[in-house]
Parts: sequence; structure tokens; C-alpha cells
Amino acid sequence: MALRSQEEAPRAQIRIPNTAEMALVLGSRDEHLERIRRAFSSRIQVTRHEVIVTGEEQEVQEIGRLFDQLLGSAQQGQPITEVEVDYAIRQAQEHLRRGSEGREPLLPDVILISERGKPIKARTPGQRRYVQAIEKHPLTFGIGPAGTGKTYLAMAMAVRALKQKQVSRIILVRPAVEAGEKLGFLPGDLRAKVDPYLRPLYDALYDMVDVERAQRLLEREIVEVAPLAFMRGRTLNDSFIILDEAQNTTPEQMKMFLTRMGFGSKVVVTGDLTQTDLPKDRYTGLHSAVEVLKKVEGVAFVYLSDEDVVRHELVQRIVRAYEEYEARRRRSSSPDSP
Repeated sequence: MALRSQEEAPRAQIRIPNTAEMALVLGSRDEHLERIRRAFSSRIQVTRHEVIVTGEEQEVQEIGRLFDQLLGSAQQGQPITEVEVDYAIRQAQEHLRRGSEGREPLLPDVILISERGKPIKARTPGQRRYVQAIEKHPLTFGIGPAGTGKTYLAMAMAVRALKQKQVSRIILVRPAVEAGEKLGFLPGDLRAKVDPYLRPLYDALYDMVDVERAQRLLEREIVEVAPLAFMRGRTLNDSFIILDEAQNTTPEQMKMFLTRMGFGSKVVVTGDLTQTDLPKDRYTGLHSAVEVLKKVEGVAFVYLSDEDVVRHELVQRIVRAYEEYEARRRRSSSPDSP
């Protein structure tokens, strides 16, 4: 980025001679460019090989830095999504509010490159906090709605830890709670009966590790996928352990699971406090853990919201609509409501 101050206004010039890289930075239909224009007051012009930003000096510098980082991703051949552009915009705006102190990268760091070359990143500020919490704490709770990357990012951190030999195995756990279909009516042995409940964990694993290699890891039990009931009586050392769908645990199951943690292990618990397949009057293990462990040293709670949803854009709108609907229902059922 070339930055120069003129009498009328400071200006930043970002040269992008490669047409393909220009398309990645601006978006196939300039959608990234328009998002950035709407977010700032500076004037942003595009010539054949340059992006020119004119306006107030601090904002010009921050926008120039934003385009520089987008260009860096494009030069590495990485796709740039609208979610990542929104993330970078929010980061830039935060830097403008608080100044240069504590400045962080505008684009998320790559957690892991999958074996198919796909970069896996924390794509929102909430996801970034979640990944940082997993790095720093032996026990992290990721709590939030569907699509916020709770399980997927935990899996990425687990695969990275295994590749870096920080742990010797990955253990993926899920409560096999019946949701309208009885286990007894499913065909096959116990393994076949519980596999449908564990499928989301397999899906995340296969997205990061080649299927044949994943099968070898499963056969050698370097990666273990198991229902929660199988954890009783075990002590899990040198392991990265993920408990998924924790809102479907009872308080007794949650205590049992958390006390399986051994030396050299890291535990991530994911769940959504607003959804449970337990009977409506049951107090869940996730609710109890939030209350019991909120002041325990070494335990981190990260709350994700609809702003952290990184599935299809429609999913974000669906999550928000359901949250608003539930809020209206609670207000209308309140005894104090008119």
C-alpha cells in the first residue's frame, strides 16, 4: 500500500496488477467492494490495477490495511467470503474506535489446512475468541446456536493438536439422546444404533482429514468416536476430547464426563442452551455446568451468537427469526404482560 497525504485529503493506493486477484479482493460482482464502501465514509475508487482510498487519515490507513490483507489472501489463492470481509470491516472499525493499541489482524488466521488444501479459519470475532480460549484453557465451553462453528472449530483445533503431537489421540463424544426415533427400532448392533447420533462428528472429521486416513485413525483408535455412556470409568490422558450437543446431557452425565479428564488433555464442550431433546422439565448438564463452573480457574466460557453463524446466509436469518419469536412468546406468557 502506498500512502501519501495531499492538501485536500490523505490517500492510500493499493496496486493489484493481477486481474484474478482483483476479482477475489473486490468480489465477483464487486460485492466485497460495496460492503466496504457502505461501512466507511472514505471515498474508494477502483481503476484497472489500483484501489484508491481518499478521506480522513486514520480511516484511510485502516481501509488501506484492510485491502492489503485481502490482497494477501488472494495472492495465496485463498477464497474470500462475505463473512470474512464483514469480519475484517468490524475489526477495522474497532481499531478506529480504540486506536492502534491492541491492534489485531483484520483477517482471521488459518487454524489448519485440510488435506484437500482447504484453509480452516475462525471467520468471526466470536469464533476468534473461541479459538483463543481453546488455545489458552484446558477446559472450554462453546455455547451458541446452530451454524456458529462450535463443533467444527473444536475439531480443527483437535486435528491441529494431533498433527503437532500435542496430544496422542482425539476422542469425540456425543450423548445418544432419542429425538423422535427409538434406538431399539434402529437396525444393527449397538455401534450401528449409535452411529447416526455421531454422524456430525464424522462429517467434520472427514472435511479435514482424507477419508482413507481418517478410517485408519479410527481403526487404530487414534481417533475415537463414542456415545457419552461409554466414558464412564475411564481416565483420558494426553487426549483432545470434544463433547458435542452438551445440552442433551443430564447434570450427572456432565459431572461424569468432566471428571474423565486426565493429564496432558484438553476438553471442549459445545452446546446450545436454547435447544434440548431432553424432556422439557429436565435441568440440563450444560445449564448446571454454567452455574457450577463459572468461577473455576482454568475453565473458559465463550458465548457465540447469530452474528457468528457461518453457514448459508439464510441460516443466520433463520436463527435470528427463531430467537425473536421465542422472545415474543416469553413476553406474551409472562404474568406481567398486558
